[in-house]
Amino acid sequence: MSTTKQGNKAVRAANRKRLRNRLVRRSLKTYLVKARSAADTAQESAYQRTMMAISRVDKAVSKGIIHRNKGARIKSSLMSMLSKE
Repeated sequence: MSTTKQGNKAVRAANRKRLRNRLVRRSLKTYLVKARSAADTAQESAYQRTMMAISRVDKAVSKGIIHRNKGARIKSSLMSMLSKE
């Protein structure tokens, strides 16, 4: 723990950001799993689930939670899985 007021404030801010980032990353993983499983089983809802996952990826990239290249890589793999149906 820091001994200065600014250091304590920075620690509190970092904890808030860590919790927000963890929440967004976890929900992103959930959407990705649902989209991939729907694409694997060739469900009718695969397109909607993939578009929802892509939307979540874009939001995470815009918030700076994941890198833009990783976001592009995830979206590319989702679309290739969807097109294999």
